[in-house]
Amino acid sequence: MKKTALITGASSGIGLELTRIFAREGFNLLITARREERLLSLKQELEKEFGIHVHTFTVDLSLNDAPIAIFDFVKEEKIEINALINNAGIGDYGFFKDADWSRLSVMIDLNIKSLTHLTHLFLPQLMKYDKAYIMNVASTAAFQPGPLMSVYYASKNYVLAFSEALSNELADTNINVSALCPGPTESEFQDVANMKKSKLFDRFPVASSKEVAEYGFKSLMKGKRVAIYGIANKIAPKFISLVPRRWVTAAVRKIQERK
Repeated sequence: MKKTALITGASSGIGLELTRIFAREGFNLLITARREERLLSLKQELEKEFGIHVHTFTVDLSLNDAPIAIFDFVKEEKIEINALINNAGIGDYGFFKDADWSRLSVMIDLNIKSLTHLTHLFLPQLMKYDKAYIMNVASTAAFQPGPLMSVYYASKNYVLAFSEALSNELADTNINVSALCPGPTESEFQDVANMKKSKLFDRFPVASSKEVAEYGFKSLMKGKRVAIYGIANKIAPKFISLVPRRWVTAAVRKIQERK
């Protein structure tokens, strides 16, 4: 039976590169995002290049009924999902007191709620196969508090903790669960999150989305629970654990501040 990967946020950045990698590796695809034109263009490209079948589903995953809509589409089309890639997510930059609540609410719904709901919906199906995969895209932001992006950092901490717990619960099953934790990465994220002027992208190495996606895919296939891309990013959590939390939070604030 042909393997099929469901990839959210597939139209740009890490999600786009993961989509190309899974196609290259012989997976059929169900790709979702808000931008239909990009999905249809990507479908045409991948079917032509790799000879696979690509389903598209245009949806805003921050909406309450979006995960159910995807699940119902999968049932109607009789698609067998072997890999669930929860990549969709957004950030926001600025002081919490100045933030627009509607933006924060969308972030929580997208980064946390939809990811959890999709995992809960598809887990029974994934457990039917000899081998199946769940990748949740977290961030190096998951390892410490993040002043000026407080809700985003907290949401990624949730993704990491949820993924590690789920991996433990499923350790004796057929499912690999991996949390991919990229650091600063070239993508639309910094534009959407209004981070162009943050020092973060000046002071730390910025990886390409393709590099991060390749590392994430290999880590998922190997069953790596927490996949942190980049040597400096791997060292940072170990160092953070040795330093008082107040100092860590103050240091993140300095890095996050505008130039």
